[in-house]
Amino acid sequence: MEEAKTLEKFYYSIGEVADMFGVNTSTIRYWEKEFSVLRPRKNKKGNRLFTQRDVRYVHIIYQLLKVKGYTLAGAKQALKDKFSDYEERIIMLETLDKTRSFLLDLDKALEEKQKKV
Repeated sequence: MEEAKTLEKFYYSIGEVADMFGVNTSTIRYWEKEFSVLRPRKNKKGNRLFTQRDVRYVHIIYQLLKVKGYTLAGAKQALKDKFSDYEERIIMLETLDKTRSFLLDLDKALEEKQKKV
């Protein structure tokens, strides 16, 4: 997943979510059909509107399928058995990612300040 932005949006398009994880929009739509936890809102035009929570669910599904190599059935069972454990881990990863991004930005700002002195 790309580094966290300092300002988070309320809603993300399916294209933005797909870009975050390096997958096609068709993959996101497929996961939406297969995993009951993933239910983004749709506007009047039918465009999907993903909340931060929806993005977190995509992150969990991505981790199980693409990183850990679970089968579709295995990922569904894992979510059924230990959903809250996976959600907790993803929240922790997101927090660490944001902290890392903040520290890198701070380091860059300090380096810039040192150059000016």
